[in-house]
Amino acid sequence: MILVQVAASNPAHLRINVGDRVALENLFPDYLSERLTALVLEGEGKLKLQAGSNQKILQQNDSLIADVPGNIDLYLRLFGVIPFKKVTLQVVSPVKVMVGGHSIGVLLNSEGVMVVGYSQITLQDGSKASPGKDAGLKPGAIILKVEDTAVQSDTQLSYLIDQEARRKKQIRLKIKYRGKVSEVKVKPQFCGETGRYRIGLLVRDAAAGVGTLTFVEPKTKKFGALGHMITTSGPEDSWVFQDGRVVSAVVQAIQKGERGKIGEKIGFFGGNDISGKINKNTAYGIFGRLQQQVTNPLFPEPISVAMSHQVKEGPATILTVINNRTIEAFKVKIETVFSRPRADGKSMIIRVTDPDLLRRTGGIIQGMSGSPIIQERKLVGAVTHVLVNDPSQGYGVFAEMMLEEAGLLPGRTSMIPLEERLAV
Repeated sequence: MILVQVAASNPAHLRINVGDRVALENLFPDYLSERLTALVLEGEGKLKLQAGSNQKILQQNDSLIADVPGNIDLYLRLFGVIPFKKVTLQVVSPVKVMVGGHSIGVLLNSEGVMVVGYSQITLQDGSKASPGKDAGLKPGAIILKVEDTAVQSDTQLSYLIDQEARRKKQIRLKIKYRGKVSEVKVKPQFCGETGRYRIGLLVRDAAAGVGTLTFVEPKTKKFGALGHMITTSGPEDSWVFQDGRVVSAVVQAIQKGERGKIGEKIGFFGGNDISGKINKNTAYGIFGRLQQQVTNPLFPEPISVAMSHQVKEGPATILTVINNRTIEAFKVKIETVFSRPRADGKSMIIRVTDPDLLRRTGGIIQGMSGSPIIQERKLVGAVTHVLVNDPSQGYGVFAEMMLEEAGLLPGRTSMIPLEERLAV
């Protein structure tokens, strides 16, 4: 039973870079690698034998060199006798990236506001109503206009609905849903609790919040950021946004975190050194392409990206902005590395050990999501979530998985949740 559990907890697919040593102690934990031998069968990939060696049985302290991209199968045995597991090594061309740390603003839509859910209006007779839902508006729809006035924000939408409803019983909304533009007629209802006319929708405007850029691949300008999905409390349709963008952001102030209370970066969108389009929103972050190159004074040259099995428990560094636009480096410790990522992308637990960062922020705060984690001068991951009961600790996501989502690695076999919304 223990053997089965250990085998199941270790991934059946691992990536390595061309030029990496194929050694058991590099691929598996010490307690396991010292008990393993591996029959090496070449697939599409090729291995370069070490000088004076022609072996195909790999043992502890033996190593081969991954020579060209492709797949290599390792048939593992415990103590050289007990069949254990087959592991496929996917040899890939090395990827180097410009490391991030820059503060970015995330815009869900370039125009209008997004419907993210429904709210019930209490009418004068005590009954409940949601005119927007009754009119067929669904989460994920973008409200572009009220009558002939373009909508720019959630507060403006609320005002326009109330003002137009005082003049007429039914109002026209221009909407976009899944790429199609149409017109919907809605009959607002007066809400005694708020003293205004409403249509019973929860909406969010374009500004999703401040986060952190993780990396940019210099040739393609493909980027990854946040380390988690932009999501809502609504159904899956509300996860889809159109014309999403990232822009430069400036950090004005810090609300410190404390036990039971998450801290936050307070900032505004401004500057023109970062601008790009989001084309993917997954459990590992947001991904797209920037319009320009980025620079990082702490790491002026592209750096290598560690594969997940290369990430170790121990000291590391995160890069983030605490004041204005200045990227700073802070000490952390990787306390736990998960053998395989969780369904929500979380891959490791980190603890802030830097006294300066603890003094200034209390630990990990909102807006740090996406802050790159550096270990031994390699990008190993990104900060993603804080532990509410201990803001000195949080989760990270593997950089390897972010590169795959960005389209910079071939597939293996193939904000802080943003809850701000206004009832209108």
